Amino acid sequence: MAARGVAGLLSRPELVLAVLGEKEPVERDGRVLSRGVQALLALATRFDGGRSATEHGTPATDPVAMRAQLRRTTSLAMPIRTDVHAWGRLVPGPEGAPPVPVRIYRQYGSGLGLGGDGGLSPGIVYYHGGSWVTGDLDTHDAGCRLLAATARCVVVAVDYRLAPEHPFPAAVDDAVAAYAWVQRHAGELGIDPRRVGVMGDSAGGNLAAVVALETRDGGGGPGDVPPPAAQGLIYPAVDARLDTGTVRTLADGFFLTSEAMQEARRLYLPDPEDWTAWRASPLLAEDHRGVAPALVVTAGFDPLRDDGSNYAEALRAAGVPVEYRCYDDQVHGFMGMGILPDALALATEVCEAMGRWLRRTDHGSPGGR
Repeated sequence: MAARGVAGLLSRPELVLAVLGEKEPVERDGRVLSRGVQALLALATRFDGGRSATEHGTPATDPVAMRAQLRRTTSLAMPIRTDVHAWGRLVPGPEGAPPVPVRIYRQYGSGLGLGGDGGLSPGIVYYHGGSWVTGDLDTHDAGCRLLAATARCVVVAVDYRLAPEHPFPAAVDDAVAAYAWVQRHAGELGIDPRRVGVMGDSAGGNLAAVVALETRDGGGGPGDVPPPAAQGLIYPAVDARLDTGTVRTLADGFFLTSEAMQEARRLYLPDPEDWTAWRASPLLAEDHRGVAPALVVTAGFDPLRDDGSNYAEALRAAGVPVEYRCYDDQVHGFMGMGILPDALALATEVCEAMGRWLRRTDHGSPGGR
């Protein structure tokens, strides 16, 4: 009922903005913020005690409280697909570490021996966002269901260890271990082993990029594990130095804030020496040649916009096929804001694009089949 009420309000953003006294459009660098997002921001500010924004998926000072808050907000933010089967597994973790929980998603009717390739579907290993401090399988359940159904892929979501209890490189090690397990067990999961991709949003985009780097030929990853066929990086955090232009110009007011990112860095990367390590900042890898073709998505009102744009350029310079999309009127986290019709449509479009990359006919461009 609560979600339905909020959705009803946001279906008339102009009315919400008029009631809250925020009729003027929000503009930065020539970009104009979506009126639906503006209304959501205004409501969040009003119900968040007058603070500038509620950081979507980022830590404040109490990680436990922020994890609970994220679970509450995500339960209202996305519609739940009911045409997808989801089940859990525990897979081997890195050496000396506990098993890694995963959740597997398959749209009903797929991967059951029907159609070509023996009925095998492409697979996506998905890493959730949350600044390496918050987020879990439940906070991104609705998004993974959408991805499985829209991309027509088997999705394996990874519940990697979180900081500050488990700082860098625990999340990276879990991410690589889970990807390796999926590759080694692709057949039993109904996945075509030639078409396994990695994907993630925000901190998860960072992990997806690192997995793509580590598992390429000569990358130092598990020797028996092939690299991903494609990588989907959704507003990824790829430079822990936090010194880009958009980190400064979009520092506050659009859910994700510069202050929250600095706090996340303190918790995940407590040693400043690690800020420039490529497993923490994949943009700073010495060489990006040979990594998987990439779909890179950013938002116009996201302080991480330059991170994604810079990474797309670094990949292109290394000869990697890249499709870069910037949704000018959106904010960080829009993929999980399905309560807004425009955001849900864009999230669906991104999921479709990832499915096309995994079905491409060659490494130069996505193609249907």
